[in-house]
Amino acid sequence: MPELRLGDLVPNFILPTVTGEQFLLEDHQQSHRNCWHLIIFFRGSWSPACVRALSQLEDHLEKFTNEHVTVMAIAAEKASELKHLADKENLTFPLLADEFLSIIDAFGVFTHHQIASEEGMGSFGEPAFFLINHDGELLYQQKQTGPFGRACAGDLLETVRHLKIQQQTKGSAS
Repeated sequence: MPELRLGDLVPNFILPTVTGEQFLLEDHQQSHRNCWHLIIFFRGSWSPACVRALSQLEDHLEKFTNEHVTVMAIAAEKASELKHLADKENLTFPLLADEFLSIIDAFGVFTHHQIASEEGMGSFGEPAFFLINHDGELLYQQKQTGPFGRACAGDLLETVRHLKIQQQTKGSAS
């Protein structure tokens, strides 16, 4: 898969949710027509650093909503494992199961491929963030090669605000 570049349309996808539904990005975009969308990839429910980051995002969810940004998170796990995480951490944004890493690979997320251990970890994607506009165009991406150094919720909000100002300035110049 070629590298996603700013301005590219991100791949559409369908993945199971922790509630047993199917999440289709295209449908989500249509039902949130005036929103941008933050797609977060995380290592898995077994990663303490990822759990902390997702809890922090939940704590800032109202601020993202006020900025007209929806949040969703994807991991290479079964939906049942992610449901346990959602329930334990009271996560209200969609958690999506990409068991076979097809969407993780489509977005070019760095991955580790290994045989599942006693802790249950098999192949997984590293943390990554993709912010897309209402048309599905990539506005921002950050991909990690390890669990640390990712943008925190506050940094992501500042990025959203910065990009909105840039787009308003760009729009008024034409």
